[in-house]
Amino acid sequence: MFSKILIANRGEIALRIIRAAKELGIKTVAVYSESDRLALHTMYADEKICIGPGRAQDSYLNIPNILSAAEITGAEAIHPGYGFLAENARFAEICESSGLTFIGPPASIIRLMGNKQRAREEMKKAGLPIIPGSEKVVEDLAEARKIVQKIGLPIILKAAAGGGGKGMRIVRSMAQLEELFNVAQNEARAAFGDPSLYIEKFIPRARHIEIQVVADKKGNVVALAERECSIQRKYQKLIEETPSPFVDERLRRKMLKAVREAAEYIGYQSLGTFEFLVDEKKRFYFMEANTRIQVEHPITEMIYNIDLVKQQIRIAAGEKLSLPDDLEPRGQAIECRINAEDPQTFIPSPGKIDFLVLPGSEGIRVDSAAYSGWSIPPDYDSLIAKICAIAPNRELVLRKIKAALEMTTISGVKTNIPLHLRILANVDFQNGQYDTQFLERLLQAEST
Repeated sequence: MFSKILIANRGEIALRIIRAAKELGIKTVAVYSESDRLALHTMYADEKICIGPGRAQDSYLNIPNILSAAEITGAEAIHPGYGFLAENARFAEICESSGLTFIGPPASIIRLMGNKQRAREEMKKAGLPIIPGSEKVVEDLAEARKIVQKIGLPIILKAAAGGGGKGMRIVRSMAQLEELFNVAQNEARAAFGDPSLYIEKFIPRARHIEIQVVADKKGNVVALAERECSIQRKYQKLIEETPSPFVDERLRRKMLKAVREAAEYIGYQSLGTFEFLVDEKKRFYFMEANTRIQVEHPITEMIYNIDLVKQQIRIAAGEKLSLPDDLEPRGQAIECRINAEDPQTFIPSPGKIDFLVLPGSEGIRVDSAAYSGWSIPPDYDSLIAKICAIAPNRELVLRKIKAALEMTTISGVKTNIPLHLRILANVDFQNGQYDTQFLERLLQAEST
Protein backbone atom coordinates (compact mmCIF):
# COMPACT_ATOMS: atom_id res chain seq x y z
CA MET A 1 0.00 0.00 0.00
CA PHE A 2 1.09 3.58 -0.61
CA SER A 3 2.41 5.68 2.26
CA LYS A 4 1.64 9.04 0.60
CA ILE A 5 -0.52 10.13 -2.34
CA LEU A 6 -0.96 13.49 -4.03
CA ILE A 7 -4.48 14.60 -4.96
CA ALA A 8 -4.49 16.46 -8.27
CA ASN A 9 -7.89 18.02 -7.75
CA ARG A 10 -9.94 20.34 -5.55
CA GLY A 11 -13.35 20.73 -3.93
CA GLU A 12 -15.52 17.95 -2.60
CA ILE A 13 -13.80 15.16 -4.55
CA ALA A 14 -10.43 16.14 -3.07
CA LEU A 15 -11.96 15.94 0.42
CA ARG A 16 -13.56 12.60 -0.44
CA ILE A 17 -10.17 11.17 -1.45
CA ILE A 18 -8.50 12.60 1.67
CA ARG A 19 -11.07 10.87 3.87
CA ALA A 20 -10.56 7.51 2.15
CA ALA A 21 -6.78 7.87 2.38
CA LYS A 22 -6.90 8.74 6.10
CA GLU A 23 -8.98 5.62 6.78
CA LEU A 24 -6.41 3.55 4.89
CA GLY A 25 -3.56 5.10 6.88
CA ILE A 26 -2.16 6.99 3.87
CA LYS A 27 -0.75 10.51 4.14
CA THR A 28 -2.03 13.04 1.61
CA VAL A 29 -0.70 16.02 -0.32
CA ALA A 30 -3.13 18.71 -1.45
CA VAL A 31 -2.28 20.88 -4.43
CA TYR A 32 -4.11 24.16 -4.77
CA SER A 33 -4.35 27.28 -6.88
CA GLU A 34 -4.08 30.79 -5.50
CA SER A 35 -7.89 31.00 -5.72
CA ASP A 36 -8.14 27.95 -3.43
CA ARG A 37 -5.70 29.11 -0.76
CA LEU A 38 -8.45 28.86 1.90
CA ALA A 39 -10.14 25.76 0.49
CA LEU A 40 -10.96 22.91 2.87
CA HIS A 41 -8.87 20.32 1.07
CA THR A 42 -5.76 22.37 1.88
CA MET A 43 -6.69 22.30 5.56
CA TYR A 44 -7.32 18.56 5.94
CA ALA A 45 -4.45 17.15 3.87
CA ASP A 46 -1.20 16.34 5.67
CA GLU A 47 0.73 18.62 3.31
CA LYS A 48 -0.21 21.30 0.82
CA ILE A 49 1.56 23.03 -2.03
CA CYS A 50 0.50 25.85 -4.35
CA ILE A 51 0.77 24.98 -8.04
CA GLY A 52 -0.21 28.24 -9.73
CA PRO A 53 -2.75 31.02 -10.30
CA GLY A 54 -6.51 30.61 -10.30
CA ARG A 55 -6.96 29.65 -13.94
CA ALA A 56 -7.19 25.87 -14.26
CA GLN A 57 -4.76 25.91 -17.20
CA ASP A 58 -2.13 27.44 -14.92
CA SER A 59 -2.75 25.18 -11.93
CA TYR A 60 -4.92 22.05 -11.90
CA LEU A 61 -4.11 21.37 -15.57
CA ASN A 62 -0.44 22.29 -15.20
CA ILE A 63 1.23 18.88 -15.45
CA PRO A 64 4.84 20.01 -14.77
CA ASN A 65 3.79 21.84 -11.60
CA ILE A 66 1.79 18.87 -10.34
CA LEU A 67 4.67 16.48 -10.97
CA SER A 68 7.07 18.88 -9.24
CA ALA A 69 4.76 18.96 -6.22
CA ALA A 70 4.77 15.15 -6.12
CA GLU A 71 8.56 15.05 -6.31
CA ILE A 72 9.06 17.72 -3.65
CA THR A 73 6.70 16.02 -1.20
CA GLY A 74 7.76 12.44 -1.90
CA ALA A 75 4.34 11.23 -3.02
CA GLU A 76 4.26 7.73 -4.50
CA ALA A 77 0.98 8.01 -6.38
CA ILE A 78 -1.39 10.62 -7.82
CA HIS A 79 -5.17 10.49 -7.58
CA PRO A 80 -6.76 12.71 -10.26
CA GLY A 81 -10.35 12.66 -8.96
CA TYR A 82 -12.76 13.60 -11.74
CA GLY A 83 -12.48 16.38 -14.32
CA PHE A 84 -9.20 18.24 -14.92
CA LEU A 85 -6.58 15.54 -15.73
CA ALA A 86 -8.58 12.48 -14.67
CA GLU A 87 -9.07 11.21 -18.24
CA ASN A 88 -5.84 12.55 -19.73
CA ALA A 89 -3.89 9.57 -21.11
CA ARG A 90 -0.74 11.65 -21.55
CA PHE A 91 -0.80 12.62 -17.87
CA ALA A 92 -1.18 8.96 -16.88
CA GLU A 93 1.79 8.04 -19.07
CA ILE A 94 3.95 10.84 -17.67
CA CYS A 95 3.11 9.77 -14.11
CA GLU A 96 4.20 6.21 -14.83
CA SER A 97 7.39 7.29 -16.61
CA SER A 98 8.20 9.49 -13.60
CA GLY A 99 7.90 6.57 -11.20
CA LEU A 100 4.49 7.62 -9.91
CA THR A 101 1.43 5.40 -9.81
CA PHE A 102 -1.58 6.91 -11.56
CA ILE A 103 -4.66 5.94 -9.54
CA GLY A 104 -6.88 5.01 -12.45
CA PRO A 105 -6.86 2.81 -15.55
CA PRO A 106 -3.73 2.35 -17.71
CA ALA A 107 -3.07 5.10 -20.24
CA SER A 108 -3.94 2.73 -23.10
CA ILE A 109 -7.46 2.24 -21.73
CA ILE A 110 -7.93 5.96 -21.08
CA ARG A 111 -6.84 6.75 -24.63
CA LEU A 112 -9.09 4.08 -26.13
CA MET A 113 -12.22 5.07 -24.23
CA GLY A 114 -11.48 8.80 -24.37
CA ASN A 115 -12.01 8.86 -28.11
CA LYS A 116 -15.72 8.19 -28.52
CA GLN A 117 -15.46 6.93 -32.05
CA ARG A 118 -12.72 4.40 -31.24
CA ALA A 119 -14.61 3.39 -28.09
CA ARG A 120 -17.76 2.72 -30.14
CA GLU A 121 -15.80 0.53 -32.53
CA GLU A 122 -14.18 -1.45 -29.74
CA MET A 123 -17.39 -1.87 -27.76
CA LYS A 124 -19.16 -3.10 -30.88
CA LYS A 125 -16.46 -5.79 -31.16
CA ALA A 126 -17.05 -6.58 -27.48
CA GLY A 127 -20.73 -7.23 -28.19
CA LEU A 128 -22.35 -4.05 -26.89
CA PRO A 129 -25.21 -2.60 -28.97
CA ILE A 130 -24.19 0.69 -30.62
CA ILE A 131 -26.43 3.57 -31.68
CA PRO A 132 -26.52 3.81 -35.50
CA GLY A 133 -24.18 6.54 -36.70
CA SER A 134 -20.93 7.37 -38.43
CA GLU A 135 -18.33 4.62 -38.58
CA LYS A 136 -15.52 7.15 -38.23
CA VAL A 137 -14.84 10.82 -37.52
CA VAL A 138 -16.84 13.08 -39.85
CA GLU A 139 -14.45 15.41 -41.64
CA ASP A 140 -16.77 17.92 -43.30
CA LEU A 141 -20.35 18.99 -43.93
CA ALA A 142 -20.61 17.10 -47.22
CA GLU A 143 -19.75 13.82 -45.49
CA ALA A 144 -22.20 14.66 -42.69
CA ARG A 145 -25.01 15.11 -45.22
CA LYS A 146 -24.39 11.65 -46.70
CA ILE A 147 -24.50 9.99 -43.27
CA VAL A 148 -27.69 11.80 -42.27
CA GLN A 149 -29.37 10.79 -45.52
CA LYS A 150 -28.43 7.18 -44.74
CA ILE A 151 -29.52 6.92 -41.07
CA GLY A 152 -32.28 9.54 -41.11
CA LEU A 153 -33.19 12.45 -38.85
CA PRO A 154 -33.05 13.42 -36.05
CA ILE A 155 -29.35 12.99 -35.30
CA ILE A 156 -26.92 14.31 -32.73
CA LEU A 157 -23.48 15.76 -33.41
CA LYS A 158 -20.89 14.86 -30.76
CA ALA A 159 -17.30 15.86 -30.12
CA ALA A 160 -15.06 12.82 -30.60
CA ALA A 161 -12.50 13.93 -28.01
CA GLY A 162 -14.63 14.78 -24.97
CA GLY A 163 -17.99 15.05 -23.25
CA GLY A 164 -19.87 17.19 -20.76
CA GLY A 165 -22.17 18.55 -23.46
CA LYS A 166 -19.41 20.42 -25.31
CA GLY A 167 -19.65 20.13 -29.08
CA MET A 168 -23.03 18.43 -28.88
CA ARG A 169 -26.01 19.54 -30.98
CA ILE A 170 -29.31 17.87 -31.83
CA VAL A 171 -30.17 18.24 -35.51
CA ARG A 172 -33.78 17.80 -36.61
CA SER A 173 -33.58 19.08 -40.20
CA MET A 174 -31.05 19.37 -43.02
CA ALA A 175 -31.20 23.14 -42.64
CA GLN A 176 -30.14 22.75 -38.99
CA LEU A 177 -27.28 20.50 -40.06
CA GLU A 178 -25.94 23.29 -42.27
CA GLU A 179 -26.25 25.71 -39.37
CA LEU A 180 -24.94 23.61 -36.48
CA PHE A 181 -22.10 21.50 -37.94
CA ASN A 182 -19.52 24.32 -37.83
CA VAL A 183 -20.86 25.51 -34.47
CA ALA A 184 -20.28 22.05 -32.96
CA GLN A 185 -16.82 21.80 -34.55
CA ASN A 186 -15.74 25.16 -33.18
CA GLU A 187 -17.03 24.33 -29.71
CA ALA A 188 -15.23 20.97 -29.74
CA ARG A 189 -12.01 22.69 -30.84
CA ALA A 190 -12.28 25.27 -28.04
CA ALA A 191 -13.09 22.68 -25.35
CA PHE A 192 -10.76 19.83 -26.32
CA GLY A 193 -8.33 21.21 -28.87
CA ASP A 194 -9.83 18.80 -31.40
CA PRO A 195 -12.70 19.71 -33.76
CA SER A 196 -13.45 16.09 -34.68
CA LEU A 197 -17.12 15.14 -34.65
CA TYR A 198 -19.10 11.98 -35.10
CA ILE A 199 -22.79 11.48 -35.75
CA GLU A 200 -25.33 9.36 -33.90
CA LYS A 201 -29.00 8.72 -34.47
CA PHE A 202 -30.91 10.76 -31.87
CA ILE A 203 -33.18 8.60 -29.70
CA PRO A 204 -36.25 10.50 -28.45
CA ARG A 205 -37.61 9.78 -24.96
CA ALA A 206 -34.36 8.03 -24.07
CA ARG A 207 -33.22 7.21 -20.55
CA HIS A 208 -29.58 7.81 -19.56
CA ILE A 209 -28.49 4.70 -17.65
CA GLU A 210 -24.95 4.00 -16.45
CA ILE A 211 -23.25 0.95 -14.99
CA GLN A 212 -20.40 1.17 -12.44
CA VAL A 213 -17.46 -1.17 -13.03
CA VAL A 214 -14.79 -2.14 -10.50
CA ALA A 215 -11.87 -4.17 -11.85
CA ASP A 216 -8.50 -5.12 -10.38
CA LYS A 217 -5.20 -5.89 -12.12
CA LYS A 218 -5.71 -9.64 -11.72
CA GLY A 219 -8.65 -9.95 -14.12
CA ASN A 220 -11.48 -9.71 -11.59
CA VAL A 221 -14.35 -7.53 -12.83
CA VAL A 222 -17.58 -6.60 -11.05
CA ALA A 223 -20.45 -4.60 -12.55
CA LEU A 224 -22.76 -2.88 -10.06
CA ALA A 225 -26.45 -1.97 -10.35
CA GLU A 226 -27.38 0.92 -12.61
CA ARG A 227 -27.65 4.62 -11.89
CA GLU A 228 -30.34 6.66 -13.65
CA CYS A 229 -28.96 10.01 -14.84
CA SER A 230 -31.75 11.28 -17.10
CA ILE A 231 -32.45 14.50 -15.18
CA GLN A 232 -29.98 16.82 -16.87
CA ARG A 233 -29.71 20.25 -18.38
CA LYS A 234 -27.61 20.75 -21.50
CA TYR A 235 -26.15 17.27 -20.95
CA GLN A 236 -25.05 18.16 -17.42
CA LYS A 237 -26.47 15.76 -14.83
CA LEU A 238 -28.54 17.27 -12.03
CA ILE A 239 -30.23 14.40 -10.20
CA GLU A 240 -29.19 10.74 -10.16
CA GLU A 241 -30.86 7.76 -8.53
CA THR A 242 -30.27 4.05 -8.08
CA PRO A 243 -31.81 1.72 -8.92
CA SER A 244 -33.59 3.23 -11.91
CA PRO A 245 -37.40 3.33 -11.69
CA PHE A 246 -37.42 2.33 -15.39
CA VAL A 247 -35.04 -0.65 -15.43
CA ASP A 248 -36.61 -4.02 -14.59
CA GLU A 249 -34.73 -7.05 -13.32
CA ARG A 250 -34.49 -8.68 -16.76
CA LEU A 251 -32.94 -5.58 -18.35
CA ARG A 252 -30.66 -5.10 -15.33
CA ARG A 253 -29.22 -8.60 -15.59
CA LYS A 254 -28.75 -8.21 -19.33
CA MET A 255 -26.91 -4.88 -19.00
CA LEU A 256 -24.70 -6.02 -16.12
CA LYS A 257 -23.64 -9.15 -18.02
CA ALA A 258 -22.91 -7.17 -21.21
CA VAL A 259 -20.86 -4.53 -19.37
CA ARG A 260 -18.87 -7.06 -17.37
CA GLU A 261 -17.99 -8.98 -20.54
CA ALA A 262 -17.06 -5.77 -22.39
CA ALA A 263 -14.79 -4.66 -19.54
CA GLU A 264 -13.12 -8.07 -19.52
CA TYR A 265 -12.70 -7.92 -23.30
CA ILE A 266 -10.61 -4.73 -23.17
CA GLY A 267 -8.79 -5.66 -19.95
CA TYR A 268 -10.31 -2.83 -17.94
CA GLN A 269 -8.70 -1.90 -14.61
CA SER A 270 -9.73 0.46 -11.77
CA LEU A 271 -13.10 2.20 -11.54
CA GLY A 272 -15.07 3.07 -14.64
CA THR A 273 -18.59 3.84 -15.75
CA PHE A 274 -20.22 2.59 -18.94
CA GLU A 275 -23.00 4.91 -20.10
CA PHE A 276 -26.01 3.95 -22.20
CA LEU A 277 -29.13 5.34 -23.78
CA VAL A 278 -32.17 3.11 -23.29
CA ASP A 279 -35.17 3.58 -25.54
CA GLU A 280 -38.86 3.20 -24.72
CA LYS A 281 -38.77 -0.49 -25.68
CA LYS A 282 -35.90 -1.03 -23.20
CA ARG A 283 -33.27 -1.54 -25.88
CA PHE A 284 -29.92 -0.23 -24.65
CA TYR A 285 -27.14 1.38 -26.68
CA PHE A 286 -23.57 2.13 -25.60
CA MET A 287 -22.62 5.83 -25.54
CA GLU A 288 -19.28 6.15 -23.79
CA ALA A 289 -17.18 4.99 -20.85
CA ASN A 290 -15.75 7.35 -18.24
CA THR A 291 -12.39 6.11 -16.99
CA ARG A 292 -12.54 7.70 -13.53
CA ILE A 293 -14.57 8.05 -10.36
CA GLN A 294 -17.99 9.54 -11.15
CA VAL A 295 -19.48 12.60 -9.46
CA GLU A 296 -22.50 10.45 -8.56
CA HIS A 297 -20.58 7.54 -7.02
CA PRO A 298 -21.98 8.15 -3.49
CA ILE A 299 -25.40 6.65 -4.25
CA THR A 300 -23.82 3.39 -5.42
CA GLU A 301 -21.74 3.32 -2.25
CA MET A 302 -24.91 3.85 -0.20
CA ILE A 303 -26.97 0.99 -1.63
CA TYR A 304 -24.01 -1.44 -1.53
CA ASN A 305 -22.41 -0.16 1.70
CA ILE A 306 -18.96 -0.08 0.09
CA ASP A 307 -16.23 2.52 -0.44
CA LEU A 308 -15.38 2.87 -4.13
CA VAL A 309 -12.51 5.31 -3.59
CA LYS A 310 -10.78 2.89 -1.22
CA GLN A 311 -11.25 0.14 -3.81
CA GLN A 312 -9.70 2.42 -6.44
CA ILE A 313 -6.65 3.10 -4.29
CA ARG A 314 -6.21 -0.56 -3.34
CA ILE A 315 -6.44 -1.64 -6.98
CA ALA A 316 -3.78 0.92 -7.96
CA ALA A 317 -1.54 -0.53 -5.25
CA GLY A 318 -1.90 -3.97 -6.84
CA GLU A 319 -4.35 -5.48 -4.36
CA LYS A 320 -7.13 -7.89 -5.28
CA LEU A 321 -10.76 -6.76 -5.23
CA SER A 322 -12.06 -6.94 -1.67
CA LEU A 323 -15.82 -6.58 -2.05
CA PRO A 324 -18.25 -8.39 0.31
CA ASP A 325 -19.26 -11.95 -0.65
CA ASP A 326 -22.95 -11.05 -0.23
CA LEU A 327 -22.70 -7.98 -2.49
CA GLU A 328 -26.32 -7.00 -3.17
CA PRO A 329 -27.95 -3.56 -3.53
CA ARG A 330 -30.30 -2.61 -0.72
CA GLY A 331 -32.74 0.28 -0.74
CA GLN A 332 -33.18 3.29 -3.02
CA ALA A 333 -30.72 6.21 -3.15
CA ILE A 334 -30.82 9.61 -4.81
CA GLU A 335 -28.33 12.45 -5.29
CA CYS A 336 -29.04 16.14 -5.92
CA ARG A 337 -26.19 18.32 -7.19
CA ILE A 338 -26.39 21.74 -5.54
CA ASN A 339 -24.78 24.39 -7.72
CA ALA A 340 -24.11 28.09 -7.14
CA GLU A 341 -26.33 29.42 -9.91
CA ASP A 342 -29.55 31.30 -10.45
CA PRO A 343 -32.38 28.69 -10.41
CA GLN A 344 -34.24 30.54 -13.18
CA THR A 345 -31.53 31.80 -15.54
CA PHE A 346 -28.78 29.27 -14.60
CA ILE A 347 -26.20 32.07 -14.56
CA PRO A 348 -23.32 31.08 -12.22
CA SER A 349 -23.38 32.77 -8.83
CA PRO A 350 -19.83 32.76 -7.42
CA GLY A 351 -19.12 34.76 -4.28
CA LYS A 352 -18.96 34.54 -0.52
CA ILE A 353 -21.18 32.14 1.40
CA ASP A 354 -22.38 34.19 4.35
CA PHE A 355 -24.19 31.38 6.15
CA LEU A 356 -24.34 27.64 5.52
CA VAL A 357 -26.37 24.87 7.14
CA LEU A 358 -26.26 21.45 5.48
CA PRO A 359 -28.69 18.65 6.40
CA GLY A 360 -27.74 15.74 8.59
CA SER A 361 -29.91 12.84 9.71
CA GLU A 362 -30.27 9.09 9.31
CA GLY A 363 -29.95 8.12 5.67
CA ILE A 364 -28.56 11.49 4.55
CA ARG A 365 -25.06 11.98 3.14
CA VAL A 366 -23.54 15.31 2.09
CA ASP A 367 -20.29 15.58 0.12
CA SER A 368 -19.18 19.21 0.14
CA ALA A 369 -16.15 21.47 0.47
CA ALA A 370 -18.20 24.57 1.33
CA TYR A 371 -18.29 26.41 4.65
CA SER A 372 -19.64 29.67 6.03
CA GLY A 373 -17.35 32.52 5.02
CA TRP A 374 -15.83 30.67 2.07
CA SER A 375 -15.80 32.44 -1.28
CA ILE A 376 -16.73 30.29 -4.27
CA PRO A 377 -14.12 31.06 -6.97
CA PRO A 378 -15.37 31.98 -10.44
CA ASP A 379 -12.58 29.93 -12.01
CA TYR A 380 -14.13 26.44 -11.67
CA ASP A 381 -17.46 24.62 -11.77
CA SER A 382 -20.15 25.87 -9.43
CA LEU A 383 -20.81 22.66 -7.44
CA ILE A 384 -21.40 23.47 -3.77
CA ALA A 385 -22.57 20.11 -2.46
CA LYS A 386 -23.96 16.71 -3.34
CA ILE A 387 -26.90 15.94 -1.06
CA CYS A 388 -27.80 12.25 -1.04
CA ALA A 389 -30.48 10.17 0.66
CA ILE A 390 -31.19 6.46 1.06
CA ALA A 391 -34.41 4.75 2.15
CA PRO A 392 -36.08 1.33 1.77
CA ASN A 393 -38.10 2.41 -1.28
CA ARG A 394 -38.46 5.24 -3.80
CA GLU A 395 -41.47 6.90 -2.18
CA LEU A 396 -39.63 7.24 1.12
CA VAL A 397 -36.36 8.37 -0.43
CA LEU A 398 -38.14 11.16 -2.33
CA ARG A 399 -39.66 12.39 0.94
CA LYS A 400 -36.28 12.18 2.65
CA ILE A 401 -34.38 14.12 -0.03
CA LYS A 402 -37.11 16.76 -0.18
CA ALA A 403 -36.87 17.28 3.59
CA ALA A 404 -33.07 17.45 3.37
CA LEU A 405 -33.22 20.14 0.67
CA GLU A 406 -35.82 22.14 2.61
CA MET A 407 -33.53 22.05 5.66
CA THR A 408 -30.49 23.28 3.72
CA THR A 409 -29.62 26.97 4.12
CA ILE A 410 -27.09 28.68 1.88
CA SER A 411 -27.04 32.48 1.90
CA GLY A 412 -24.81 34.95 0.09
CA VAL A 413 -25.01 33.13 -3.26
CA LYS A 414 -27.92 31.85 -5.31
CA THR A 415 -28.37 28.07 -5.62
CA ASN A 416 -30.44 25.67 -7.70
CA ILE A 417 -32.22 24.17 -4.67
CA PRO A 418 -35.55 25.73 -5.77
CA LEU A 419 -35.18 23.95 -9.12
CA HIS A 420 -34.58 20.62 -7.38
CA LEU A 421 -37.73 21.12 -5.32
CA ARG A 422 -39.75 21.90 -8.45
CA ILE A 423 -38.53 18.68 -10.04
CA LEU A 424 -39.30 16.64 -6.92
CA ALA A 425 -42.83 18.10 -6.85
CA ASN A 426 -43.53 17.06 -10.44
CA VAL A 427 -45.97 14.16 -10.71
CA ASP A 428 -44.21 12.57 -13.69
CA PHE A 429 -40.91 12.59 -11.82
CA GLN A 430 -42.57 11.14 -8.73
CA ASN A 431 -43.97 8.32 -10.87
CA GLY A 432 -40.59 7.66 -12.47
CA GLN A 433 -41.91 8.74 -15.88
CA TYR A 434 -39.10 10.92 -17.17
CA ASP A 435 -36.33 10.92 -19.78
CA THR A 436 -33.35 13.04 -20.85
CA GLN A 437 -35.65 15.76 -22.23
CA PHE A 438 -37.72 15.99 -19.03
CA LEU A 439 -36.12 19.13 -17.62
CA GLU A 440 -36.28 20.91 -20.97
CA ARG A 441 -40.04 20.24 -21.14
CA LEU A 442 -40.52 21.31 -17.52
CA LEU A 443 -38.75 24.61 -18.05
CA GLN A 444 -40.67 25.29 -21.23
CA ALA A 445 -43.95 24.65 -19.43
CA GLU A 446 -42.98 27.00 -16.62
CA SER A 447 -42.10 29.77 -19.07
CA THR A 448 -45.49 29.73 -20.79
